[in-house]
Amino acid sequence: MSRYTGPSWKLSRRLGISLSGTGKELARRPYVPGQHGPNSRTKLSEYGLQLAEKQKLRHTYGMNERQFRNLFVKASKIKEGTLGYNFMTLLERRLDNVVYRLGLATTRRQARQLVNHGHVLVNGKRVDIPSYSVEVGQVISVREKSQNVSVIKEAVESIVSRPSFVSFDAEKLEGSLTRLPERDEINQEINEALIVEFYNKQM
Repeated sequence: MSRYTGPSWKLSRRLGISLSGTGKELARRPYVPGQHGPNSRTKLSEYGLQLAEKQKLRHTYGMNERQFRNLFVKASKIKEGTLGYNFMTLLERRLDNVVYRLGLATTRRQARQLVNHGHVLVNGKRVDIPSYSVEVGQVISVREKSQNVSVIKEAVESIVSRPSFVSFDAEKLEGSLTRLPERDEINQEINEALIVEFYNKQM
């Protein structure tokens, strides 16, 4: 399954979660798109609930199904901690997500483009793979030639706050993942137990 490239606001309404993180998509029309959206009374089955939760999380991080499933398999091989939490932390450690968390981009989609276009360095070396797994303490910075890119400058200037598990130097345009996030610091709208149940039935 390929990555979704359609209207993000419409997808947010369909999933019932703000994919941009701003909440603007659901503020005016907090119901699914379509002719019967406001009066939709569809009751989901147990499988439907699990699938919907999986789709919410997958689209939040902008991943295709194969990438998402492979990361779940990787999480299942980690011996310490719970599977759901390990999976969530692997998602948070993706380079495109860390770039977003640092405030170098206003959305994860924008962060992924910055990485793809070679604007981002990890420990001083160019990395253009959005799925690259960032280790705690690695320095994420903007390439010198890219420091005047308007998208980056506007994102840094508009940021209100950053999560406590990252640090950032606005002068140098660099930061790092200082620790792994606690569960209550990431995606509280997601019930990862439903996603674990979904994949356990598939394997």
